[in-house]
Amino acid sequence: MTSLKPTIDVVVLTMNDRPEAFGQAMASLLAQQDVDLRVVIVGNGVEPDYVPVGVHTVTLPVNTGIPQGRNVGADALAGPGCGEFIFFFDNDAILPTPGTLARLVAEARRHPEAAYIQPRIADPDTGVTMRRWVPRLRAGDATRPGTITVMAEGVVLLRRADYEQAGGWPGHFFLFHEGIDLSWRLWDLGRTGWYAPEIVIHHPATDPARHAQYYRLVARNRVWLAYRRLPAPLIPIYLATWTLLSIIRIRSRANLTVWFAGLREGLKGGHGQRRPMTWTTVLRLTRAGRPPII
Repeated sequence: MTSLKPTIDVVVLTMNDRPEAFGQAMASLLAQQDVDLRVVIVGNGVEPDYVPVGVHTVTLPVNTGIPQGRNVGADALAGPGCGEFIFFFDNDAILPTPGTLARLVAEARRHPEAAYIQPRIADPDTGVTMRRWVPRLRAGDATRPGTITVMAEGVVLLRRADYEQAGGWPGHFFLFHEGIDLSWRLWDLGRTGWYAPEIVIHHPATDPARHAQYYRLVARNRVWLAYRRLPAPLIPIYLATWTLLSIIRIRSRANLTVWFAGLREGLKGGHGQRRPMTWTTVLRLTRAGRPPII
């Protein structure tokens, strides 16, 4: 008898550096009800040291970065029997109730135009949702639902068919801005995204600048993003906007120096295939509240 439960493929990455948090994350994931899960743990440069029963694994010999690790995990679960949905799940996040994933699927059913559903991310201790976790420009009210044009990549539900048609994550980005690239490609397919803040997932409120390469990668990937996805006339506007914002926001001269090094690195090339969005997509993104120049 065929199950009526929706099937979700779940991709989790690990570097064996969060043993306690990882165990709690997996426990919350495997406790989900009213969904059928197919789970893969991708060891990014390591052999996973914690694998619950029934969970698949892939071991990568080197750390390929987060977006490529996600691609590998999604590919490992592709083919016959793959899920209608694919859920990317940070290994230090927590699904606070057993019905969290079923609620995300229900939200996807209510919004068939949306290729991805973004829950609200909140710190488990303070309940605070950081501005960078709210996938829109006006981020002051984290509880307002609506159509969105970007995503918080660490915990997001996508329709697998849309994910595959868009071509997955830009693996060579390594870290940062890969969600913008994927979101823009999904919008260019005529799809949208939906923010469902009433569905909360817990995640520690960490500072992305803790990564040693943060300032270099965010600058480099902004350039790559522009050259990959924007119509030619918008590229200089987008890069000028983000250069000005970065000069204003980055108070440390040393960090700003690293940021400009990343900018120069991006301008030298390496962005990969150029597939700019149509002007129709530019108009749709603008009408949705985020013109693709910021």
